[in-house]
Amino acid sequence: MGARKHHAPRRGSLGVRPRKRASSIVPRVKSWPSIEPDKPVLLGFLGYKAGMTHAFIIDQREGSPTHGMEIFTPVTVVETPPMIPLAVRAYAYDPNIGLKTLGEAWTTPPDSLELARKIKTLGAFDFDKKIKELENKIQNRSNVIIKVIAASQPKLAGGLEKKKPDLIELKVGGKEVSSILEYAKDIIGREVRVSEVFQLGSFVDVIAVTKGKGFQGMIKRFGVKELPRWHKHRKGSRKSGSRSHGRGTWSETPQAGQLGFHRRTEYNKRILMIGENGYEVTPSGGFLNYGTVKTDFVVLQGTIPGPAKRPIVLRYPVRPPAWISKLDDIKPVITYFSLSSKQGN
Repeated sequence: MGARKHHAPRRGSLGVRPRKRASSIVPRVKSWPSIEPDKPVLLGFLGYKAGMTHAFIIDQREGSPTHGMEIFTPVTVVETPPMIPLAVRAYAYDPNIGLKTLGEAWTTPPDSLELARKIKTLGAFDFDKKIKELENKIQNRSNVIIKVIAASQPKLAGGLEKKKPDLIELKVGGKEVSSILEYAKDIIGREVRVSEVFQLGSFVDVIAVTKGKGFQGMIKRFGVKELPRWHKHRKGSRKSGSRSHGRGTWSETPQAGQLGFHRRTEYNKRILMIGENGYEVTPSGGFLNYGTVKTDFVVLQGTIPGPAKRPIVLRYPVRPPAWISKLDDIKPVITYFSLSSKQGN
């Protein structure tokens, strides 16, 4: 008889603890890539998940067993209506507290956004005066970070009923603070399209809130094995054993709780298509639970978190593998893009 096994694989990753509901349906970007593009550019963009379909593409990754061959891949369509930056905000790094806000300058929101009631507590929208004060504070400072607060336009999207814009803070990437600030001032109050931020064939990180599944038990939440029902389990077969060790509780013990509606990040998704006419990628009858894509769109290779209509944040990659740089300048080759109906029977 062999030795008795005294160990077992861990159930559930500790890297996603705590498993609680996201604080907002619009995910906050916690970290930004430390890149310095030649020209200042926004490092993120907000869109809305429309749905999925499939395509056939040419595998362009060197070293892949299917390199140069036609392969099948699932794709996700994200509708990205133009965004309108409304404010410039500057941060400085403080070794004691981290990032410290230096100031911000807001412009008057367009009437089409219907945001006057939401941000009227910020005071007068004297952008010229506030931006000069901000420039004076930035002078002779190092490690200054410039961000903009931008508003989406969901009412332009084809599959959304809501009209209230979503606000998100986006970092501006560049080499010099002066050029970054000039770029931020230039885009304030005007529409910015996704094609100005990302390029065809580049890779992005996708940040979103997953589909919510409510309060679930440990069997479904962690996938542990149910105890055999033919024994006398007085306290139930779908429960865990001891959760304490005399001095406290094992935090790793699977327990019931919230499942889904978590903020998650998917890394290194390639952009296969970028366009301004959403009808080009809308299947027959529209996407299930979404409808027709009418405005700008992005087609990503693979799957992304969340159900249809969920706000999706696209960000420049923070941990790109070495092989990604070889594909950034190569345009994807799509041999077939499915537009068949997704409505089912």
